[in-house]
Amino acid sequence: MKKLRLGMIGGGPGSFIGAIHRIAARMDNRYELVGGAFSSSLEKSLETGKELDLNENRIYPSYQELILQEKEKPANERIQVIAIVTPNHLHFEPAKMALENGFHVVLDKPMTLSLAEALALKVIQEKTGNLLCLTHTYTGYPMVKEAKQQIAAGKLGKIRKVYVEYPQGWLSTAVESKQADWRTDPSKSGIAGAMGDIGTHAFNLVEYVTGLRVQKLCADINIVIENRRLDDDGAVLLKFDNGASGVLMATQIAAGEENNVKIRVYGEKGGLEWQQVDANTLTIKWLDEPAQTLRTGSGYLSSFAQHNTRTPSGHPEGYLEAFANIYKNFAEHILAIQNQAEPKKESLDYPGIEEGVRGMAFIETVIASGKSSEKWLDLLKVEC
Repeated sequence: MKKLRLGMIGGGPGSFIGAIHRIAARMDNRYELVGGAFSSSLEKSLETGKELDLNENRIYPSYQELILQEKEKPANERIQVIAIVTPNHLHFEPAKMALENGFHVVLDKPMTLSLAEALALKVIQEKTGNLLCLTHTYTGYPMVKEAKQQIAAGKLGKIRKVYVEYPQGWLSTAVESKQADWRTDPSKSGIAGAMGDIGTHAFNLVEYVTGLRVQKLCADINIVIENRRLDDDGAVLLKFDNGASGVLMATQIAAGEENNVKIRVYGEKGGLEWQQVDANTLTIKWLDEPAQTLRTGSGYLSSFAQHNTRTPSGHPEGYLEAFANIYKNFAEHILAIQNQAEPKKESLDYPGIEEGVRGMAFIETVIASGKSSEKWLDLLKVEC
């Protein structure tokens, strides 16, 4: 299997997420990083390129030059996929330009700075036919995929109640790190803080696992740390398209918490529970039978869970592997198209443009509800 040639925009010195993307991309040997514009500073971009042992001629001073110069290279040399790992305000223009010039795109979430940008990017993606993958990491876990398949198969019956939470504690004080600098700046992060950064993950996880869509929501949005410009805490009541209700919590001021994303879903016949702190386990709770514990790597799991598992049962797989599953499935989709083959249904199981638009609609509706005295609002009418 030929590797896809990968370029990167962002991810220079001090970037946490850039390193994660690079690890994820090479884990399954489906990509080769060949160039990038890693920083707005050419000196820093060259520093990163040197550390990655890249050809200096393919380290660019700007994303514009990366895209235009790579486009002119012979088809068997040019970059095929561009990963954009910049702050939110630098998502739309590079993604737009990459798609319009023939590149597939891997993009960090949230997809854009605003819903208007997200809708515009959707039009561009559909017009060009190039693919876009959005890195909603938690949908890459094998047992999250198993949870989705259990619900899709009707094992729990009609879904009635959903709880999802994402507690963090790293913004519990007014002292902010470099990683927090842009996330708490409205000009770079957009109109939301915690709800944009981690609330979108919780929202995406709920819709992915249940297969339902949020229709209405009621939000309580807070700025707990004095003088912070964006929300650092919030809770949202949800109404789904099948009549079910739910609760979403996202906070970055829960002192002592790390990143324990957790979801619970309850139907007529039983419920299920998954949390990142024990990512290899999915618990099924039946109405009138003993609870079941399902484990990653077991032969009784769905093809979707098995397709995204690398090790035998008992060997932990975590965040990096989940991230890599998104890259792997995206690569398999692209390669199938290149080979004029029908992609496996498991290879199509990655977040894309529709999830990006839904995420931006969630952000704008949540913030509007948080500011409104009429708390229940329809999720902004978006055709995905």
